Amino acid sequence: MTAVNDRARFLIIDDHPLFREALHSAVQMAYPEVDTVEARTIAEALELLADAKPFDLALLDLSMPDVHGFEGLLQLRTRYPRLPVVIVSGYEEPRIISEALSYGAAGFIPKSARKSDLAAAIRSVMEGAIYVPETYEGQPPDADSTDRAEMVQRLAKLTPQQLRVLQMLRQGLLNKQIAYELQVGETTVKAHVSEILRKLNVYSRTQAVIEVSKLDNAELFRDQAGF
Repeated sequence: MTAVNDRARFLIIDDHPLFREALHSAVQMAYPEVDTVEARTIAEALELLADAKPFDLALLDLSMPDVHGFEGLLQLRTRYPRLPVVIVSGYEEPRIISEALSYGAAGFIPKSARKSDLAAAIRSVMEGAIYVPETYEGQPPDADSTDRAEMVQRLAKLTPQQLRVLQMLRQGLLNKQIAYELQVGETTVKAHVSEILRKLNVYSRTQAVIEVSKLDNAELFRDQAGF
Protein backbone atom coordinates (compact mmCIF):
# COMPACT_ATOMS: atom_id res chain seq x y z
CA MET A 1 0.00 0.00 0.00
CA THR A 2 1.21 3.49 -0.80
CA ALA A 3 2.22 5.55 2.21
CA VAL A 4 -0.38 8.19 2.92
CA ASN A 5 2.33 10.85 2.87
CA ASP A 6 3.01 9.88 -0.78
CA ARG A 7 -0.33 11.33 -1.87
CA ALA A 8 -2.48 8.22 -1.73
CA ARG A 9 -5.72 7.94 -3.72
CA PHE A 10 -9.09 6.84 -2.38
CA LEU A 11 -12.01 5.79 -4.57
CA ILE A 12 -15.55 6.45 -3.29
CA ILE A 13 -18.17 4.29 -5.04
CA ASP A 14 -21.71 5.40 -4.23
CA ASP A 15 -24.63 6.52 -6.38
CA HIS A 16 -25.96 9.04 -3.85
CA PRO A 17 -24.25 12.46 -4.16
CA LEU A 18 -25.01 13.48 -0.57
CA PHE A 19 -23.34 10.43 0.84
CA ARG A 20 -20.40 10.70 -1.53
CA GLU A 21 -19.93 14.16 -0.07
CA ALA A 22 -20.21 12.78 3.47
CA LEU A 23 -17.58 10.15 2.74
CA HIS A 24 -15.33 12.72 1.11
CA SER A 25 -15.61 14.85 4.24
CA ALA A 26 -14.76 11.87 6.46
CA VAL A 27 -11.73 11.04 4.30
CA GLN A 28 -10.53 14.64 4.52
CA MET A 29 -10.90 14.51 8.30
CA ALA A 30 -8.75 11.37 8.44
CA TYR A 31 -6.22 12.32 5.75
CA PRO A 32 -6.40 15.93 4.50
CA GLU A 33 -3.72 15.34 1.82
CA VAL A 34 -5.32 12.30 0.17
CA ASP A 35 -6.71 12.56 -3.37
CA THR A 36 -10.34 11.41 -3.48
CA VAL A 37 -12.03 10.24 -6.70
CA GLU A 38 -15.74 9.43 -6.97
CA ALA A 39 -17.66 6.86 -9.01
CA ARG A 40 -21.45 6.57 -9.32
CA THR A 41 -21.55 3.00 -10.65
CA ILE A 42 -19.41 -0.14 -10.56
CA ALA A 43 -18.78 0.24 -14.29
CA GLU A 44 -17.47 3.76 -13.73
CA ALA A 45 -15.33 2.53 -10.84
CA LEU A 46 -13.77 -0.19 -13.00
CA GLU A 47 -12.91 2.39 -15.66
CA LEU A 48 -11.17 4.53 -13.04
CA LEU A 49 -9.34 1.53 -11.61
CA ALA A 50 -8.00 0.70 -15.06
CA ASP A 51 -6.07 3.97 -14.90
CA ALA A 52 -2.31 3.58 -14.72
CA LYS A 53 -2.19 5.37 -11.37
CA PRO A 54 -3.37 2.92 -8.68
CA PHE A 55 -5.76 3.53 -5.81
CA ASP A 56 -4.92 2.69 -2.20
CA LEU A 57 -8.43 2.21 -0.84
CA ALA A 58 -11.98 1.85 -2.17
CA LEU A 59 -15.08 2.75 -0.16
CA LEU A 60 -18.02 0.85 -1.63
CA ASP A 61 -21.78 1.04 -1.12
CA LEU A 62 -23.53 -2.32 -1.53
CA SER A 63 -26.64 -0.75 -3.08
CA MET A 64 -25.42 0.22 -6.53
CA PRO A 65 -27.69 0.59 -9.58
CA ASP A 66 -25.74 -1.69 -11.93
CA VAL A 67 -25.16 -4.69 -9.64
CA HIS A 68 -27.06 -6.95 -7.23
CA GLY A 69 -26.09 -7.97 -3.72
CA PHE A 70 -22.38 -8.57 -3.35
CA GLU A 71 -21.71 -8.56 -7.10
CA GLY A 72 -19.93 -5.19 -7.00
CA LEU A 73 -17.62 -6.31 -4.22
CA LEU A 74 -16.91 -9.55 -6.05
CA GLN A 75 -16.02 -7.73 -9.25
CA LEU A 76 -13.59 -5.45 -7.45
CA ARG A 77 -12.03 -8.27 -5.44
CA THR A 78 -11.54 -10.57 -8.43
CA ARG A 79 -10.17 -7.89 -10.76
CA TYR A 80 -8.10 -5.99 -8.18
CA PRO A 81 -7.29 -8.42 -5.34
CA ARG A 82 -4.64 -6.15 -3.84
CA LEU A 83 -7.00 -3.18 -3.49
CA PRO A 84 -8.50 -2.91 0.03
CA VAL A 85 -12.27 -2.52 -0.35
CA VAL A 86 -14.29 -1.23 2.61
CA ILE A 87 -18.06 -1.61 2.54
CA VAL A 88 -19.97 1.48 3.68
CA SER A 89 -23.61 0.46 3.80
CA GLY A 90 -27.01 1.01 5.33
CA TYR A 91 -27.40 -2.77 5.62
CA GLU A 92 -26.09 -3.57 9.07
CA GLU A 93 -27.26 -7.15 9.71
CA PRO A 94 -24.51 -9.34 11.23
CA ARG A 95 -25.01 -11.92 8.48
CA ILE A 96 -24.42 -9.33 5.77
CA ILE A 97 -21.27 -8.10 7.53
CA SER A 98 -20.03 -11.69 7.85
CA GLU A 99 -20.66 -12.37 4.16
CA ALA A 100 -18.87 -9.18 3.11
CA LEU A 101 -15.83 -10.11 5.18
CA SER A 102 -15.82 -13.67 3.81
CA TYR A 103 -15.67 -12.20 0.29
CA GLY A 104 -12.56 -10.24 1.17
CA ALA A 105 -13.84 -6.85 2.31
CA ALA A 106 -11.23 -4.96 4.34
CA GLY A 107 -13.91 -3.64 6.66
CA PHE A 108 -17.57 -2.79 7.09
CA ILE A 109 -18.69 0.71 8.14
CA PRO A 110 -22.39 1.41 8.78
CA LYS A 111 -23.73 4.49 7.03
CA SER A 112 -25.30 5.44 10.35
CA ALA A 113 -21.82 6.05 11.80
CA ARG A 114 -20.82 9.59 12.74
CA LYS A 115 -18.27 11.35 10.57
CA SER A 116 -15.63 11.06 13.28
CA ASP A 117 -16.25 7.30 13.49
CA LEU A 118 -16.05 7.01 9.69
CA ALA A 119 -12.71 8.81 9.77
CA ALA A 120 -11.42 6.57 12.56
CA ALA A 121 -12.53 3.46 10.66
CA ILE A 122 -10.72 4.61 7.52
CA ARG A 123 -7.54 5.23 9.52
CA SER A 124 -7.86 1.75 11.05
CA VAL A 125 -8.06 0.06 7.65
CA MET A 126 -5.20 2.11 6.24
CA GLU A 127 -3.10 0.92 9.18
CA GLY A 128 -3.81 -2.69 8.20
CA ALA A 129 -6.72 -3.63 10.46
CA ILE A 130 -10.06 -5.16 9.45
CA TYR A 131 -12.71 -2.74 10.70
CA VAL A 132 -16.13 -3.86 11.94
CA PRO A 133 -18.68 -2.03 14.13
CA GLU A 134 -18.20 -2.40 17.88
CA THR A 135 -21.62 -4.04 18.12
CA TYR A 136 -20.79 -6.72 15.56
CA GLU A 137 -20.46 -10.29 16.80
CA GLY A 138 -18.95 -12.66 14.28
CA GLN A 139 -21.03 -15.58 13.11
CA PRO A 140 -19.65 -19.07 12.46
CA PRO A 141 -19.73 -19.86 8.73
CA ASP A 142 -22.44 -22.25 7.60
CA ALA A 143 -22.19 -24.70 4.69
CA ASP A 144 -23.64 -22.18 2.22
CA SER A 145 -21.14 -19.52 3.29
CA THR A 146 -18.27 -21.97 2.85
CA ASP A 147 -19.47 -22.91 -0.64
CA ARG A 148 -19.78 -19.25 -1.62
CA ALA A 149 -16.31 -18.47 -0.29
CA GLU A 150 -14.88 -21.32 -2.39
CA MET A 151 -16.65 -19.98 -5.48
CA VAL A 152 -15.15 -16.53 -4.83
CA GLN A 153 -11.69 -18.11 -4.81
CA ARG A 154 -12.45 -19.76 -8.15
CA LEU A 155 -13.72 -16.48 -9.60
CA ALA A 156 -10.43 -14.87 -8.64
CA LYS A 157 -8.72 -17.16 -11.17
CA LEU A 158 -10.64 -15.65 -14.10
CA THR A 159 -9.02 -13.05 -16.30
CA PRO A 160 -10.80 -9.68 -16.77
CA GLN A 161 -11.96 -10.80 -20.24
CA GLN A 162 -13.30 -14.07 -18.83
CA LEU A 163 -15.17 -12.11 -16.17
CA ARG A 164 -16.77 -10.01 -18.90
CA VAL A 165 -17.80 -13.15 -20.77
CA LEU A 166 -19.26 -14.61 -17.56
CA GLN A 167 -21.28 -11.44 -16.96
CA MET A 168 -22.66 -11.66 -20.49
CA LEU A 169 -23.53 -15.33 -19.95
CA ARG A 170 -25.53 -14.22 -16.93
CA GLN A 171 -27.35 -11.76 -19.16
CA GLY A 172 -28.36 -14.67 -21.39
CA LEU A 173 -26.29 -13.64 -24.41
CA LEU A 174 -25.36 -16.22 -27.03
CA ASN A 175 -21.77 -16.81 -28.14
CA LYS A 176 -22.26 -14.81 -31.34
CA GLN A 177 -23.72 -11.90 -29.36
CA ILE A 178 -20.80 -11.99 -26.92
CA ALA A 179 -18.39 -12.09 -29.86
CA TYR A 180 -20.06 -9.01 -31.33
CA GLU A 181 -19.92 -7.11 -28.03
CA LEU A 182 -16.25 -7.96 -27.46
CA GLN A 183 -15.27 -7.61 -31.12
CA VAL A 184 -13.71 -11.07 -31.21
CA GLY A 185 -14.43 -14.30 -33.07
CA GLU A 186 -16.87 -16.94 -31.83
CA THR A 187 -13.98 -19.39 -31.52
CA THR A 188 -12.36 -17.04 -29.00
CA VAL A 189 -15.60 -16.81 -27.04
CA LYS A 190 -15.92 -20.61 -26.97
CA ALA A 191 -12.35 -20.83 -25.64
CA HIS A 192 -13.19 -18.31 -22.90
CA VAL A 193 -16.33 -20.24 -21.95
CA SER A 194 -14.37 -23.49 -21.74
CA GLU A 195 -11.81 -21.86 -19.45
CA ILE A 196 -14.56 -20.35 -17.30
CA LEU A 197 -16.16 -23.76 -16.82
CA ARG A 198 -12.82 -25.33 -15.99
CA LYS A 199 -11.80 -22.67 -13.49
CA LEU A 200 -15.21 -22.61 -11.79
CA ASN A 201 -15.31 -26.43 -11.75
CA VAL A 202 -18.76 -26.63 -13.39
CA TYR A 203 -19.91 -28.71 -16.34
CA SER A 204 -22.12 -26.27 -18.27
CA ARG A 205 -22.66 -22.58 -18.84
CA THR A 206 -26.08 -22.92 -17.20
CA GLN A 207 -24.53 -24.32 -14.03
CA ALA A 208 -21.94 -21.54 -14.06
CA VAL A 209 -24.68 -18.92 -14.18
CA ILE A 210 -26.65 -20.66 -11.40
CA GLU A 211 -23.65 -21.01 -9.08
CA VAL A 212 -22.43 -17.45 -9.58
CA SER A 213 -25.96 -16.07 -9.17
CA LYS A 214 -26.00 -17.54 -5.66
CA LEU A 215 -23.30 -15.04 -4.73
CA ASP A 216 -25.68 -12.15 -5.25
CA ASN A 217 -27.39 -13.10 -1.98
CA ALA A 218 -30.36 -10.95 -2.90
CA GLU A 219 -32.36 -12.61 -0.14
CA LEU A 220 -30.07 -11.04 2.46
CA PHE A 221 -31.16 -7.58 1.41
CA ARG A 222 -34.92 -8.06 1.39
CA ASP A 223 -36.90 -6.04 3.94
CA GLN A 224 -33.78 -4.23 5.10
CA ALA A 225 -33.21 -0.50 5.50
CA GLY A 226 -32.11 1.22 2.33
CA PHE A 227 -29.21 3.59 2.88
